[in-house]
Amino acid sequence: MNSNAPSPASARPPSLSQRVVDGLSERIASGALKPGDRVPTEPVLMQEFGVSRSVVREAVSRLQASGLLRTQQGVGSFVLAPQVRLPSLQQAAGAELKLQQKLAMLELRLSLEPEAAALAAQRRTPEQLRAMEQALDDFDTQHTTGEGTAEADFRFHELIAQATGNEYFSHVLRTLGNATMPRQAAARRTSTSTSATKAARFGESSPELRPGKEITAQEHWAVLEAIRRGDAAGARAAMFMHLNNSRERMKTASR
Repeated sequence: MNSNAPSPASARPPSLSQRVVDGLSERIASGALKPGDRVPTEPVLMQEFGVSRSVVREAVSRLQASGLLRTQQGVGSFVLAPQVRLPSLQQAAGAELKLQQKLAMLELRLSLEPEAAALAAQRRTPEQLRAMEQALDDFDTQHTTGEGTAEADFRFHELIAQATGNEYFSHVLRTLGNATMPRQAAARRTSTSTSATKAARFGESSPELRPGKEITAQEHWAVLEAIRRGDAAGARAAMFMHLNNSRERMKTASR
């Protein structure tokens, strides 16, 4: 036997956010946390798992995207009852997503999120505006320091969906979010991953898109400013431009 062969024990441990995701998922599956229950607060989770606030927020965001939690701004996160999800998207979890699939999902978001932004401009609360601004501040800070920006990106888009006051916008966005808003944690692949796996997996980061982060930030702020002004038409146009540009950047990066 080759003593140099890698063993399962040599694989890297789960990421910090994955530990939080696994811990909360296990409680939900076991019934320790039931539908409608509020999950522990950020400070409690930070102390329990020994992680930072940004790690907790990423974990909660991923659980939202999986349809396990919903977050009410200023109140907390709550366990959702099991829901029937779109089979084709549910099956994409953990499987390779081809470029055409990701582009198709962005196309669907193009038909959904501009209208969500328009409604948000008419219905958002001052608290929701502050939360959106905080998400963009976090995005800018994380990009500047070289950290992953996926959690802040997703949080901004979901806050807009929540500001519509229509829960179905949030539900569809959570279903699509992981596939088209790459997740930071999945970028930490194990050393046993094959180099042939070039297509991004569901929720995996896309390093080739990083050069466009400055432009993405500018587009995000344009959306927020229109929502802040209560300019529904402007918010709709800014969100459409942002998602359409994201689609074009994804196409360009794949060439």
